[in-house]
Amino acid sequence: QVQLVESGGGLVQAGDSLRLSCAASGRAFSSCAMGWFRQAPGQEREFVAAIKWTGATRAYADSVKGRFTISGDNADNTVYLQMNSLKPEDTAVYYCAARLGACSGSTYYRSTYNYWGQGTQVTVSS
Repeated sequence: QVQLVESGGGLVQAGDSLRLSCAASGRAFSSCAMGWFRQAPGQEREFVAAIKWTGATRAYADSVKGRFTISGDNADNTVYLQMNSLKPEDTAVYYCAARLGACSGSTYYRSTYNYWGQGTQVTVSS
């Protein structure tokens, strides 16, 4: 069994920074990419950022470009999300996800990810 565990969420003010972490445990696996998604109350879960290990290719949602940075280590399937200049609209539960296989195509679609964490709450006050 594979578990992804997120940490680092919290309550911050607009303009502050947070760093989310996600660590894998349980059965060993080899991911081709890992990503972060978020879900605000009453909203669909949406893509935030992803990293493909081959070539360290990164992708970001337009809403977070220039403010968020994804990084990680494929050796132990850990991924981080550095979030700067946070805005109230960034408030959501943030989930990390791991994708297996060859990673052909976009990392945008949540259906292409195999494993998910339970989420960590990020609340940004104005």
